[in-house]
Amino acid sequence: MTHEYSEESPLLADSEAPRITDPEILKHDLLYQRFSSAQKRVIVALISWAAVIPFLASGSFIPSIPEIAHELGSTGPVISLAVSLSLITASAGSLLWATYSGSYGRRTVFLLSLPTLCVGSAGVAMSHSVPTLMFWRVVQALGASSGMSVGAGAIGDIYRLEERGSAMGIFFGASLFGPAIAPLCGGIATHYFSWRLAQWALFVMGLFAFVPVALWLPETLDPQKLRRWGATEEHRKPVFLNPFKSLGLLRSPNILIVTLAGTTTLVTDFVLMIPLAYTIGKQYNITNEAIIGAFFLPAGLGNIIGAPLAGRLSDRVVVAWRKRRGGVWVPEDRLRASLWGAAVFVPLSVLLSGLTTQFVPGTPGIVLNLIWLFMNGIGVDIVLSPSSAYYVDILHSKSAETMAASGSFRALIIALITAGILPLIDAIGVAATGAVFAGIAWLGFG
Repeated sequence: MTHEYSEESPLLADSEAPRITDPEILKHDLLYQRFSSAQKRVIVALISWAAVIPFLASGSFIPSIPEIAHELGSTGPVISLAVSLSLITASAGSLLWATYSGSYGRRTVFLLSLPTLCVGSAGVAMSHSVPTLMFWRVVQALGASSGMSVGAGAIGDIYRLEERGSAMGIFFGASLFGPAIAPLCGGIATHYFSWRLAQWALFVMGLFAFVPVALWLPETLDPQKLRRWGATEEHRKPVFLNPFKSLGLLRSPNILIVTLAGTTTLVTDFVLMIPLAYTIGKQYNITNEAIIGAFFLPAGLGNIIGAPLAGRLSDRVVVAWRKRRGGVWVPEDRLRASLWGAAVFVPLSVLLSGLTTQFVPGTPGIVLNLIWLFMNGIGVDIVLSPSSAYYVDILHSKSAETMAASGSFRALIIALITAGILPLIDAIGVAATGAVFAGIAWLGFG
């Protein structure tokens, strides 16, 4: 007899219910007992460190755009296309790595993607023309794109439902340490040394991520799903998987709606960050790349605080609403934790930043912008952290693929939008641009 079970059965059933003796349910529950609490913390630390690198790669590049444009004889908008190109590559790469991680394991994917990141970073550092720079940014983005989706998949492999939101929040908060320091580090390197130094630093950090992963990261994927190279005659044959098949998961209205809401939220972060040197920098006569980079710190600090806070809150919401329903679990309860971020923090932060930059001069304007950037950082994670845990809740067996599909969709849309941010600001002004994207964020909440 075939047993049908879901996470609702082993994790949410009454402890005295007779079905807890079902061997299939017990087998499912044992998957979360393979690692001790200490081992789980080590795994979270390792995958968080691996996920920091992509944010460092993107964040350290942005403050360097004016200097790169000057050195390569190009313009800011042209070099900014490297950001859009990286997002598109990361979108496809995330699908590729996530798809193969569901067959060959999370560890194997990290061991392949991190060296790719290192090679790409070295290539960017040695680029002396715009086409060469674009090519190596693609390689770099491909290597960096495994971090979030495969890392989230690993979280789903080892943590139970009622623990997952907190674990996902810690993972997001730790990995988002990257955006907090990347622009500052990139700005310091660009202003006092060279933008190339920041890329060589990424090469070194990639190595420092690869070595501990190779030494200490165990395989977290369900052993029954894992294809081991050469373990059997069948496994000696290479398997070509369609990475874009994961996009079919977006046909689910639940996944698509939550992804669209996350997209309208995350795009505000890029609207604030990418043109920062040309908005806040220009308005307040700030030309030092290190100081420009420091403006990213409040948003990064907001990310670090917001992600674990939202994750823990979403777990509490799940438990509280399940209790109110007499033990009945509704996956969408977790999304209740994201409402304040989507309705208040995100849209107001981008709206107020635009108005402040255009109409409030001097030190008051700078201080207010720092507050709005911090507010945006918290708000974005209050939306995205519960959403990510929700994906894993409802499609646990395809957690990495679901994260990749949603992330790729967001990245593709944001890549198209970011290419037009600077032209839009030039056309209608920073305040009107902020108002437009605040309206889009409110539509996402609705």
